Amino acid sequence: MSQDQEEDQPQAKVRRCPECGSNRVMKDNESAEIVCMNCGLVMDSKLADQGPEWRAFDQEQRDKRTRVGAPLTYTIHDKGLSTMIDWHDQDVYGRRLPAEQKAQVYRLRKWQRRIRVSNATERNLAFALSEVSKIANALSLPKNIAETASVIYRRAVKERLIRGRSIQGVTAAALYMACRQCNLVRTIDEIAEVSNIDGKEVGRSYRFLVKELNYFVPPLTPSQYITKFSNQLSMQGKVEEIAHKTLTAAKSLKLTSGRGPTGIAAAASYVASVLTGERKTQREIAEIAQVTEVTIRNRYKELVERLWFVISL
Repeated sequence: MSQDQEEDQPQAKVRRCPECGSNRVMKDNESAEIVCMNCGLVMDSKLADQGPEWRAFDQEQRDKRTRVGAPLTYTIHDKGLSTMIDWHDQDVYGRRLPAEQKAQVYRLRKWQRRIRVSNATERNLAFALSEVSKIANALSLPKNIAETASVIYRRAVKERLIRGRSIQGVTAAALYMACRQCNLVRTIDEIAEVSNIDGKEVGRSYRFLVKELNYFVPPLTPSQYITKFSNQLSMQGKVEEIAHKTLTAAKSLKLTSGRGPTGIAAAASYVASVLTGERKTQREIAEIAQVTEVTIRNRYKELVERLWFVISL
């Protein structure tokens, strides 16, 4: 006998035993009864089982017999709850439909598509969320980034912040904000290049959303960029480890305050590549980090002078 103390629907109706007044009740799933644990009175019987009608003895059987629909997603304007009539013109058994039914199915399909997007708000969401998915796929962003960006855009639509602004600009700004919130390093220029929008417009929309929606966006840290630079430059893990240690030492000496995170991260990566002998030129790192070579040289000199590196050239 299992002792489930949760208040389900039958238990919520009878909280106390009518015989002794005790509130210590137990639901017996095997006999479908609710019993008082103090006096043994059967308070309710013949309870309906709310679970599935099938049984599974291992995970494989459970996966095969489970019948559920697609999970809810915010990346679709109706959250994935609607149905679609496909274009195969086949019945449930896979047989071709007769000719007289094809015209009827065509009309049903047409009106079903029209009903899915019935007003201006849904049309706006349908277009904008498709743009979010397109940009996320082009940048190989994980699913949680697209979901977070969709939630941000839905809230902007609810607050009526889209009027007077381009949908592409707001969707790109929502994606950038989602990347910042999920600690994924992507620059505005990268997102703007994929979405074919000017980076300044994306920046304006991003600042507008942060101000109006009152979101907290964590600041970028140089350590987040080191892993990205190491992957793009195909450097070994030892180089990345030394770059992180260099950055930690620079933080303790307060060399990172007032400096751009990309510049200090690029300089730490360059220092680590020199120390390990896996040399990368300043121009290669500058192109990846999207900073100038002068910035890398200045940050490099500061690190070498203050951290007392011994570098063999």
